[in-house]
Amino acid sequence: MIFHFREQFPQLNVYWEKYLPHMQRMEVPAKTALLKEGQVSQNYILIETGCVRAYFDKDGVDKTVQFFFENSGLSSFDSFVNELPSLFTIETIEPSVVYLLSRTHVLELMDELSHEPSFVQIILGISAARHKRYNDELVSFIRDTPEERYLRLLTQRPHIVKRVQQHYIASYLGVSSVHLSRIKSKLARGREHF
Repeated sequence: MIFHFREQFPQLNVYWEKYLPHMQRMEVPAKTALLKEGQVSQNYILIETGCVRAYFDKDGVDKTVQFFFENSGLSSFDSFVNELPSLFTIETIEPSVVYLLSRTHVLELMDELSHEPSFVQIILGISAARHKRYNDELVSFIRDTPEERYLRLLTQRPHIVKRVQQHYIASYLGVSSVHLSRIKSKLARGREHF
């Protein structure tokens, strides 16, 4: 939130400066759980560097829901807002630098920002863009084959394919690593014929 907001909305910098001292900076290795499934989310997570995934456990198998990269923020939203057990684990998948801002300070910040005339439009725009992406992914998961989902990932979010390990991508696409390898081989063979 704060990092990309500072760049996109410099008129709000006075607020970011005020809350930076309340943020806990953490340098963490890969596979560090920032929130565990079943815990109540107490912090908003801001990613300075690195990659984070949200996933849940289904009968001992990880099901990746989403990936997050530099200059983005996340929480288990329902858990964070309504103080309910999180449905997801949030975990780093590469060495990362993250900042945690407590729920108390986030609520104070939101209250202060709500008095800024442009803030509601900013939040609505960001929420709409994220909601559209999640809806597109949901529809794709229902409508498209795994191969079509992988091609969509390659064209629309190639940074994921470049940075994220194959078994996490397979989990995100809802296939096994073996199945993803077959899809990649088939696509490679198809390119050879052109």
